Amino acid sequence: MDSSSSKSEIEFECLPMFRVLKGGVVERIAGTETIPPSDVPQNGVVSKDVVISPETGVSARLYLPTAASPDRNLPLLLYIHGGGFCIESPFSPLYHPHLVSLVSKANVVAVSVHYRLCPENPIPIPHDDTWQAFMWAAAHSSGQGPEPWLNHHADFGRVFFAGDSAGANIAHNMAMRAGSTTQLSDVTISGIVLVHPYFGKNEPERLWDYICPSEVHNPLFYPAADTNLSNLGCGKVLIFVGGKDFLKNRGLWYYETLKKSGWGGAVEMVESEGEEHVFHLFNPDCEKAGDLIQKFASFMNLD
Repeated sequence: MDSSSSKSEIEFECLPMFRVLKGGVVERIAGTETIPPSDVPQNGVVSKDVVISPETGVSARLYLPTAASPDRNLPLLLYIHGGGFCIESPFSPLYHPHLVSLVSKANVVAVSVHYRLCPENPIPIPHDDTWQAFMWAAAHSSGQGPEPWLNHHADFGRVFFAGDSAGANIAHNMAMRAGSTTQLSDVTISGIVLVHPYFGKNEPERLWDYICPSEVHNPLFYPAADTNLSNLGCGKVLIFVGGKDFLKNRGLWYYETLKKSGWGGAVEMVESEGEEHVFHLFNPDCEKAGDLIQKFASFMNLD
């Protein structure tokens, strides 16, 4: 067999997301399309892209309600997209409209994080990139950061982490890091929102085992293995599960595990009956997607 033929052989495949060829080439089958930000209001929201780390390519799309006023700072949402850690971005036709809807309904400032993707960048690189983006945002708490939208409009006493699927995994782990750091004296993580979260069980998992070195396996993917779970660094957690989601039981299990951990916050779970995984991204105009957005928004605006 010649070298060109061997390079086209499949080393690993996770359909319908991506495949890896034996020559090391990653072919993404989905989640590569992008759309631009808009300085023309969309549903009362403007957006723009910022580079956080030129060295790594970590960046973000920022969202701001046009009605925002410097007299009243708004909650800050750090959103982390899903896609099995391997596909999608904040700039995709799925996630950009979703963030516009969230920001419009909740009246918040949002930072939607563009982290480096697996498998080229194995776990925990997506988590580390998201933490870097959060620390970049937190540096604006003094009002002296490089981004005016955060300096003038974000309330760093009301910060939320949120994400769907793999992004929900990262959101949980960001709250865990926040609970163990002393670098956030001017920032309060009020809560996290986990939409159809991707956690593991205490058993092999094909995708996770491929993208994650064994030495960092358990706590990031299997929160029950984290002896510090009770130190989750926020006051409240909202979990969404879909009635027909293949990950539904992972969300239920996380809910029960957190309640039993000794963590002192409030945790709530909401089920969208009859709905599949991340249905709200693929069918954003359906009634239950609207209910999800409404509940998500209310969660960020209740004390």
